[in-house]
Amino acid sequence: MVKAIIAPSMLSSDFANLASEAQRMLNCGADWLHMDIMDGHFVPNLTLGAPVIESLRKHTKAYMDCHLMVTNPLDYVEPLGKAGASGFTFHVEASRDNWQELVQRIKSKGMKPGVSLKPGTPIEEVYPLLDGENSVELVLVMTVEPGFGGQKFMPEMMDKVRTLRKKYPLLDIEVDGGLGPSTIEAASSAGANCVVAGSSVFGAPDPAQVISLMRNSVEEAQQRS
Repeated sequence: MVKAIIAPSMLSSDFANLASEAQRMLNCGADWLHMDIMDGHFVPNLTLGAPVIESLRKHTKAYMDCHLMVTNPLDYVEPLGKAGASGFTFHVEASRDNWQELVQRIKSKGMKPGVSLKPGTPIEEVYPLLDGENSVELVLVMTVEPGFGGQKFMPEMMDKVRTLRKKYPLLDIEVDGGLGPSTIEAASSAGANCVVAGSSVFGAPDPAQVISLMRNSVEEAQQRS
């Protein structure tokens, strides 16, 4: 069985207090910290980069799950490896020609390689990245259009998760976008085991309760399957 992993999205945190916000999430039971890196080009928004990861790394030993919404992911491998990133998830749409080199470089820097896909991208596009010997170790299925927090969950993306889980029973399958108490059931029953949640955790009166609820949902779905 794959492990239930809850990764609060730091995009929804108070950026002026990133270290204390990260610690607060870990105290609430978070497994990973999800870091959204956007270049203002692949997606219109501009967020954070290697210098912020490096600064935060000085304050936490937590697993930093970096999701790169960037046009040239290859350019970020070296700086993020040096900064202390733990996971490096790139978009399949931005790496169709060089994903093999990209995966190799990510692994050589000691990071866990992952691939993400936008809602409009067919799930079949990630199969080559999972079937080769130089494969990714995580697939992030976007359940909103990447670029901005606070969007509505797209339940129709769960078909992708179901298809992946059936084909790759031991794969880490992550979902990101609009996840919270009202949508976690759809994601966990489809087979997602890594859950990224932003506003539903940071905006909750009791974030620990929301994290716990989501973890239980994933674990119960796995026991049923």
